[in-house]
Amino acid sequence: MESTALIPLQYALDTFYFLICGALVMWMAAGFAMLESGLVRAKNTTEILTKNIVLYALACVMYLLFGYYLMYSGDAGGVLPNFGFLIGAEHAVETVAAGGEGAPYYAKRADFFFQVVFVATAMSIVSGAVAERMKLWAFLAFAVVMCGVIYPVEGYWTWGGGFLKEAGFKDFAGSGIVHLAGATAALAGVILLGARKGKYGSNGQINAIPGANLPLATLGTFILWFGWFGFNGGSQLKMSTISDANAVASVFVNTNLAAAGGLLAALVVARILFGKADLTMILNGALAGLVAITAEPSTPTGVQAALIGAVGGVLVVFSILLLDKLRIDDPVGAISVHGVSGIWGVLAVPLTNSAASFAAQLLGVACIFAWVFVASLLAWGLIKLVMGLRVSEEDEYEGVDIVECGMEAYPEFTRK
Repeated sequence: MESTALIPLQYALDTFYFLICGALVMWMAAGFAMLESGLVRAKNTTEILTKNIVLYALACVMYLLFGYYLMYSGDAGGVLPNFGFLIGAEHAVETVAAGGEGAPYYAKRADFFFQVVFVATAMSIVSGAVAERMKLWAFLAFAVVMCGVIYPVEGYWTWGGGFLKEAGFKDFAGSGIVHLAGATAALAGVILLGARKGKYGSNGQINAIPGANLPLATLGTFILWFGWFGFNGGSQLKMSTISDANAVASVFVNTNLAAAGGLLAALVVARILFGKADLTMILNGALAGLVAITAEPSTPTGVQAALIGAVGGVLVVFSILLLDKLRIDDPVGAISVHGVSGIWGVLAVPLTNSAASFAAQLLGVACIFAWVFVASLLAWGLIKLVMGLRVSEEDEYEGVDIVECGMEAYPEFTRK
């Protein structure tokens, strides 16, 4: 039994660690903003930046009002969380506590802060996939639903003690719960939204639409890589014991190696397929490796982590090409990076974690995809009926910066 004299010190250390990791994950919002603004055309830069910073604020408010209570409502083994807080009933979130045998020692508010930045990450995935043709206010309306209801319900199934946790589903930091969920919501939106004008020709031709600023996209990838140490490392929840400190070290090392493996694999595949070192594929390969290792970064060896990331890097290249053939227009490759690699990461867990089973992992993937896709399709469809999803063809041609935000990101380069 631990000495009671150590409890205040553990509480302080674990709370501090939790908050620092949450701040690192918050910094990933900047990474998404830079990545996406670099991969869209200059005429759509201001709008994509606006979406990214506003969605972060919306996620914080909606998760405070609804999401956190739903996700940690305390009905163990259930499919639907406890909605009692809506009528003022007692809810379990008030007792997220420090102490007790085997319990983490951290402040409740630190837990909320760490969880809310995960919600914002899931929604950031959506913004890139629907870029350059969606109305700003339609996107923000969906963010309210995604952050307040859709994400918390499926998050509850595992992290809140719902039926997927009871079934043995394992997802350490959210390859499925965060990344697959965000990609699935994006897929539903893209299907209803349609492709950008000029992306696909009538004869099956696929036209490349290059991004405006690859230095920004590269910077965004580095920021995301950096922030991912908080994303995965913080999911250990504490580090005030020797075993937890060792686990955190393993998580950091494996997260880094998976990103490197994904990047190098994507580089090689791009060289074989295109004869060139395609920078956009390289960047997405690194992110795919990070997404893949997120489901279980603590149990693999370094070599295994690099291989898991490498498979993610290979998959993302072929997935991006396949989606283009299917005429699913994703300007930044978000659906492939977070969806396909997220599925791979979840299914790879039993390869290194003997406590996981493929059946439970498949169940988790199927349930998360089905719930998020159907709920998102309904939400996007309702928004389409009420206000429309897409800007006019003329506004899309001129760029959404002026029509949605009234300003341009690079006004000195505007044609007179």
